[in-house]
Amino acid sequence: MSTQILRRLLPPILCTLLCAPPFPAQQGAVNGEWRYYGGDSGTTKYSPLDQINAANVKNLEIKWQWRADNFGKLPDHNWEVTPLMIGGVLYFTAGTRRDAVAVDAATGETLWMYRLDEGARGNLVARTNNRGLAYWSDGKGDERILLISPGYQLIALDAKTGRPIPAFGTNGIVDLTQGLDRDVVKAGVIGASSPAIVVRDTVVVGAALLAGTAPPSKENVPGYVRGFDVRTGKKLWTFHTIAQPGEPGNETWENGSWKYTGNTGAWAPLSADEELGYVYIPVEMPTGDFYGGTRLGNNLYSDSLVCMEARTGKMVWYYQLVHHDIWDWDITTAPLLIDITVDGRKIKAVAQNTKQAYTYVFDRVTGKPVWPIIERPVPQSDVPGERTSPTQPIPTKPPAFDRQGSSPDVLIDFTPALKEEAMKIAAQYKMGPLYSPPIVADSGGKKALFLLPTHLGGANWPGGAADPETGMMYVASITSAEFLALSKADPSRSDMGYIGGSGGGPARGRPIAIGEELPAVISGRGARADNGPQGLPLVKPPWGRITAVDLNKGEIAWTIANGEPPDFIKNNPALKGIDLSNTGHPSRALLMVTKTLLFGSDGNNLWSGPPGMGGNMFRAYDKKTGKLIHEMALPAMTTGIPMTYMVRGKQYIVVAVGAQGVPATLVALGLP
Repeated sequence: MSTQILRRLLPPILCTLLCAPPFPAQQGAVNGEWRYYGGDSGTTKYSPLDQINAANVKNLEIKWQWRADNFGKLPDHNWEVTPLMIGGVLYFTAGTRRDAVAVDAATGETLWMYRLDEGARGNLVARTNNRGLAYWSDGKGDERILLISPGYQLIALDAKTGRPIPAFGTNGIVDLTQGLDRDVVKAGVIGASSPAIVVRDTVVVGAALLAGTAPPSKENVPGYVRGFDVRTGKKLWTFHTIAQPGEPGNETWENGSWKYTGNTGAWAPLSADEELGYVYIPVEMPTGDFYGGTRLGNNLYSDSLVCMEARTGKMVWYYQLVHHDIWDWDITTAPLLIDITVDGRKIKAVAQNTKQAYTYVFDRVTGKPVWPIIERPVPQSDVPGERTSPTQPIPTKPPAFDRQGSSPDVLIDFTPALKEEAMKIAAQYKMGPLYSPPIVADSGGKKALFLLPTHLGGANWPGGAADPETGMMYVASITSAEFLALSKADPSRSDMGYIGGSGGGPARGRPIAIGEELPAVISGRGARADNGPQGLPLVKPPWGRITAVDLNKGEIAWTIANGEPPDFIKNNPALKGIDLSNTGHPSRALLMVTKTLLFGSDGNNLWSGPPGMGGNMFRAYDKKTGKLIHEMALPAMTTGIPMTYMVRGKQYIVVAVGAQGVPATLVALGLP
């Protein structure tokens, strides 16, 4: 009997044992292509290509550039895209209107582009950024590109021509705002910031909603995850990320809060195991980010890693990583699927990096933790109406990859004078271990909670990369403090009771209107790195780092500072004569792994820090040791995760760059 027939007849787990070679590994991108956002369905961001290697990487040069400045009504400085490459063609989204584009992978020549005119719906959107596209083929000539529009519509395009597939949905389009079971769905409230993923002929779609730091209402759109038939566009299933009556977990939404609470989308990229037919969904937190008095309970399935059968929508297992989140520590990174060997036992694993700087590692078939995860007591909230979880799940391995909790030990200490000034600043705020709850502003003689990591993380959407040949994982993170406080909501502006913001910040507690540009102090783009003494960071370096974790052992293999400090630190008179070589850049590296090298960059400063902190260096490291092998300047700072492929006998590395005043550009690197 053929493998295809077995797959149809047998349950997924049994089929995995009988239909495939024993222990089939996630092997990263294959055949010199890059068919998924993260290289493979497991989002490893790994390619076994090695034409570009340690011996010749110093010879990299720019081969071609593709500019996106004429796509959309406004420049897209924060272009977070990672292209796909199939059959010698790159596919990606471009511009603030999120056009789908195909270009020749060897030359950068534009082959086709597609734009959906959504009218007003396309102008008022929840998220303007989008990280790319999804691809599907039946292996017989039907090849499709799946695009999620700014107005939250799923579009199937012919990969050869860019034309919509008439038989998919209605003339190639499925309206994703339909079927969310809530009357509050309207333009500009829900969208997507990451591509869909296709698993066994099923398109799985997540959701991204407006930021919930100071929401106008406790009522919001639920970010349900759904599956659609890739051929017809028919909806196959809906996963209620907020458990409904009759579903397990509904009791964790007390006082009927399941009726009105929103968010709990999956805005980070999704991952999948094609052999198992499973999709792995990182679910975000509920409305609102810093106050949960309107949604008492543990709030399943918020802040959970959920494994589902992609074709049926049946839940296989889940694990909640934060109970009743009031820190905006939702899961923002794609799960990494990697096969590892622990104490001689082979495990099909999934590793989930988090904003808290933890890595949770599970058997991706059963959901059993690879190493114990212990529910430990945590500090409790005294905010009126709030009730926090008495415990939080803490992994015993691997160790945290960045600093956690606030105390005098984390403060900047280049000189005694700087440390003394840092202590005076920190004394104005409540300090404590990880999971210390936010406070009402100016209560107990303290302005706010000194939060570390911030609500931007540790790790965030760039996530990490994994090497399936060695079991090593690489993750980028930042170390930056934040002051978090609550204030009583003005009933005319919000019905939340209490709303959050930056302690002492001018915009603290102001509700955000739909479509409004978020103030930096609330949105996190001002999660400032200059809030310490003499305009320096309050916490000590490295402020940006790359950490290698051996997932076979659950141990950190090495940690390096990511890049050079920005000019406002280098040129600060208080640091004259001090060695700054290992302080790192306060932004996250964007990582990709090949046969011998780890590639990274200064990262995207538009998510953290004041202007001028971005860098334009692209780097190659020895992935075994973290030693820097080569760095080169790009036209602007890296904004998207790099990818690599082979076409016409030549390996290319392509990465998106951009900055204020610099057009968003795809840069293709190759050897002379």
